[in-house]
Amino acid sequence: MPVEPEVETGSGRVRGRSAPGLQVFLGVPYARAPVGARRLRPPEPPEPWTGVRRAQGAAPAAPQKPGLVSRLLGASVDRYSEDCLYLNVWTPALDGARRPVLVWLHGGGFTTGSGSLGLYDGARLARRGDVVVVTLNYRLGALGYLALPTAAEEEGGSLGNLGLRDQVEALRWVRDHIALFGGDPGNVTLFGESAGAMSVGTLLATPPAHGLFDRAVLQSGAGDNVYDRETAGRVAETFMKELGLAPGDLPGLRAASVEAILEAQERSLGALARDVPGLAFQPVVDGDLLPQRPLVAVRAGAGAAVPMLIGTNRDEWKLYGLADDRLKTLDAAALLRRCARNIPGADADGRSRAERVVEAYRKARQGRASVEPRDLWCAIESDRNFRHPAMQLAEAHACRQSDTYAYLFTWESPALGGALGSCHALDVPFVFGCVRDGAVPKFVGDGPAVGALSERMQDAWLAFARSGRPGHPALGDWPSYAANRRATMILGESCGVEDAPMEAERALWDAGT
Repeated sequence: MPVEPEVETGSGRVRGRSAPGLQVFLGVPYARAPVGARRLRPPEPPEPWTGVRRAQGAAPAAPQKPGLVSRLLGASVDRYSEDCLYLNVWTPALDGARRPVLVWLHGGGFTTGSGSLGLYDGARLARRGDVVVVTLNYRLGALGYLALPTAAEEEGGSLGNLGLRDQVEALRWVRDHIALFGGDPGNVTLFGESAGAMSVGTLLATPPAHGLFDRAVLQSGAGDNVYDRETAGRVAETFMKELGLAPGDLPGLRAASVEAILEAQERSLGALARDVPGLAFQPVVDGDLLPQRPLVAVRAGAGAAVPMLIGTNRDEWKLYGLADDRLKTLDAAALLRRCARNIPGADADGRSRAERVVEAYRKARQGRASVEPRDLWCAIESDRNFRHPAMQLAEAHACRQSDTYAYLFTWESPALGGALGSCHALDVPFVFGCVRDGAVPKFVGDGPAVGALSERMQDAWLAFARSGRPGHPALGDWPSYAANRRATMILGESCGVEDAPMEAERALWDAGT
């Protein structure tokens, strides 16, 4: 029977388990449990322990309701707890090899998800690339992103951003401990998808995170999902009302049950749907942890020393269409009304901006893709919410850092008769190499081409982690991204570089529609 590996961390000794070609540590605490009086306070280092702590099973996720992506993949969180600030480590060996380190931030709209989902098992990446892979939990929803002024007034308090602070704390843990696990603290790649990628983009503009990671990979997310203080205040006021508390009742909030908080959070989502754009709970530009909007900060030079790999999936919004009961019967008039809510106002000639966008997308897609109202809606929302923010960030970063690389993921899901296309989250199993696990083939498809694309993507992410450049022999040359060319690697049934793909649609948003 293999000897169970042990590591002496700064807080105490942990015992992991051996796997073929790997040492695995699951549920390692990187911060103290944020419970009781520590609820809604910044993370603190773990409480030291004596003896040996078992790190052989996943820790609970942050409190949450089930999310759409996890339900689709049959990967819902099975248990949660406020005591959730743990991470997982996969390493080829506990030695002094100083391997590249990849730290994963999970998605889930800042309200769902966990670093311990089977989709994020780091074993294949660690083995394939001889790297160390770390995944982690961070606080979610109101417990992670509620911008309550009374909490900020406390000594050592915070105006929201607790989930972001958790991520910074986890990166500090990696800096201080990863060499003990065979990793190089001077070569850390931060990668994430959806809210995880939005977190990566935000951390580029977060001064306490500077120097804690050396490369950044953003999958279907950028740095746009942040609130100003006023909007965050409206969210907090709505949430406290739904919980039945006065706006400043911090003791009442600390005394509330987790279940009551989650129920109030759900009601808040509905109450805020029309009033607050974007996700209800997300980071806030607080003037402290996050001094300014990430895109503005990157344009000014934040993250200039950090190579970036960034991209989106062609049909991101088709995943969200599953929860849109009226999408199947959407007609041209209803499409225009929907777009007018998201893209209000008129252009200089007095023409509706929404009408202009719909017409431009119909023209750009003619002969190339469906122009049915439901497909136009998904294309517009995919670009408005994901692709355009990502390309804006890529362009801003490329002005300061030549190692900026863009991709467009175009592989199509066979699920639901192909209705999902190249939807949101479809890329994740390819990156982690879990395309043949459990129910995943129903989502990603099966056959040699699936495995080949997964290997190409894994090798690109691994090459980037090693050198800051994602190109490798199986993909060919991958030029850096710049506004004069917009070189983009297409990752799909066939792979190759295309200059300025879907340029008419991208340029439309750049022009302010």
